Amino acid sequence: MTSDDIARSGTARSLETLSALSPDQTGAVLALLAEAAEADGQQAVSEQGRLQLRGGAREGVSHLLLYVGDELVGYAQLEDTDPVEAPAAELVVHPGHRGHGHGRALGSALLAASGKRLRVWAHGGHSAARHLAQVLGLTLFRELRQMRRPLAGLELPDPVLPADVTVRAFVPGEDDTAWLTVNAAAFAHHPEQGSLTQRDLDDRMAEPWFDPAGFFLAFRAGELVGFHWTKVHAAEQLGEVYVLGVRPGTQGGGLGKALTTIGLRHLAAQGLPTAMLYVDADNKAAVSVYERLGFTTYETDLMYRTET
Repeated sequence: MTSDDIARSGTARSLETLSALSPDQTGAVLALLAEAAEADGQQAVSEQGRLQLRGGAREGVSHLLLYVGDELVGYAQLEDTDPVEAPAAELVVHPGHRGHGHGRALGSALLAASGKRLRVWAHGGHSAARHLAQVLGLTLFRELRQMRRPLAGLELPDPVLPADVTVRAFVPGEDDTAWLTVNAAAFAHHPEQGSLTQRDLDDRMAEPWFDPAGFFLAFRAGELVGFHWTKVHAAEQLGEVYVLGVRPGTQGGGLGKALTTIGLRHLAAQGLPTAMLYVDADNKAAVSVYERLGFTTYETDLMYRTET
């Protein structure tokens, strides 16, 4: 949808599509996201999407800015980097400007930009997002659960590592390549995680929350075979099972369970009251493992897509 199309709809709004944002535009988008998060109780744009706001152009990433006059009232991000899946998007409308068709305008622009081949996240699965998906002709495709468990009084058995496996903390600059390789292999079925690059890793290591002491690597005979990267959300007092992976061919033997236990004990030792993680609802085996570890579903993110 072009700016002229939006103007003809009867609402005084305009739309810009950019490959990179200026510092002022980035600041305006982050402010919009913060206000929306305060109103909604969760972020409308994922961590990866927020990181992609900064640092200039990124291949396959577009930013859509929706204005009423000079005021930024909506934002969408479109990422077309997966060679197989449809482009993925996230969008948000300022809480004070909802109910005026701005979400539909952004959604229509995303459909046009993607050639009507689109996947869209609705974080938290709010009713307004479900309604917008219906209006845009999208159907439910994926359910991502956030699960949580208390860490206070955590009682887990001692981690039992497979024979000849040792665990140490990640060393930035030394372990980058090995970790990226194992991460890509472990998440080959999961394009959002498995496609992380050195730039993506660098972005995360530059964040205030990054702590290599909570990034555990498991080695056998000098070869990286698994990892558990934890994350602390200081403001929310939450510890996260951020990424947990085992190199294909080395599953079994309890390595994943041992790494999970090591990470949870690390988070509990920091005095955090609660642990969280994300898992696809259709990954029944993983959901079952986490439920046995005391995790229960806290909220759900939904992904919608065009019919394929």
